[in-house]
Amino acid sequence: MRLTDTHTHLYYETDEEKLNQLMQRCFDNNIDRLFLPNVDLASIAKIDALVKKYPNNCFAMAGLHPCDVKENYELVLDEICESMVDRDIYAIGEIGIDLHWDKTTLEIQKAAFQEQIKWAKDMDLPIVIHCREAFDEIFEILEKEKEESLRGILHCFTGNVAQAQQAIDLGFYLGIGGVVTYKKSGLDEVLKSVPLDKLVLETDSPYLAPVPYRGKPNESSYLVHVADKLAEIYQTSVEEIAAVTTANSISIFKI
Repeated sequence: MRLTDTHTHLYYETDEEKLNQLMQRCFDNNIDRLFLPNVDLASIAKIDALVKKYPNNCFAMAGLHPCDVKENYELVLDEICESMVDRDIYAIGEIGIDLHWDKTTLEIQKAAFQEQIKWAKDMDLPIVIHCREAFDEIFEILEKEKEESLRGILHCFTGNVAQAQQAIDLGFYLGIGGVVTYKKSGLDEVLKSVPLDKLVLETDSPYLAPVPYRGKPNESSYLVHVADKLAEIYQTSVEEIAAVTTANSISIFKI
């Protein structure tokens, strides 16, 4: 069995011994593929260090998180774009729109999102989308930008059945994490209308820890609890969940 965490900020851990322990717990739980979303300029070096240490297990993305889109976003995007020249990048992410914390930056969030979509098209890379309280805005841009090469993951999907279908129709997979284990999330009911072959697993570590660790720091090894919940929802084995979702991740990231 082989599990893939398609979205983890494992590189936030700066204590080398703790980081090694986090990785070992992943390996102990058959999680040996971890994709690292970029959020800002400072995270580039942290991601590169983790990739260098675990080149067969950790894979880098490049992008500017919508919450980090400020007035100087164009200069930041230029630097992130330049950083990709000599690095192996497997997706543009995480990018998108977040209207939970600050609605005043919507216009520059949209501009940054569209610019990074252009990178993905030019480089034939998938995008990994952060969408918080912004489904309408995200879908409006994706509909405008849609073409066969535009693909990727709607990270931390928590929408309804119609939104799930719209994302799938646009060529995207749904990233499913710890929220699916929360009793009142309703995501388990939504997924009953979504084919398993349109899902990938993620933790968003250190955020959104699944039950039984809800409220505590998340880590990638907890992905097994997400897989267990999906096995329950889809009435199949954890091995089947692992096989299908890892195959989907390979299809997306081409590795």
